[in-house]
Amino acid sequence: VQLQASGGGLVQAGGSLRLSCAASGRTFRMYTMAWFRQAPGKEREFVAAVFRSGARTYHADSVKGRFTISRDNAKNTVYLQLNSLKPEDTAVYYCAADPSMIASRIQREVAYHYWGQGTLVTVSS
Repeated sequence: VQLQASGGGLVQAGGSLRLSCAASGRTFRMYTMAWFRQAPGKEREFVAAVFRSGARTYHADSVKGRFTISRDNAKNTVYLQLNSLKPEDTAVYYCAADPSMIASRIQREVAYHYWGQGTLVTVSS
């Protein structure tokens, strides 16, 4: 599967953005989808994930209540709604996919086989 992330940009603190990740192929619904981010000078970290049907989601503690992951299997797209943005949310956001994810591994970067190219989110104070 090929992933194409979009929707990043420059936003003021407190603002909102919606990231999208479009996937190729006809088996999108079989993949667990996730978002990770990498801030300047830091390691890539887990942000959120959604299982195949979209019914089960996971969010990192740092974004709970502010970010929401969702998916539209009819459009082969996963979304990340970013609200109440903070300067520390500034990062390149990557979408990732894996066809055989289990819950215990969902926050682990190495568990995902497919990655998009990233989209930059910059939050000004």
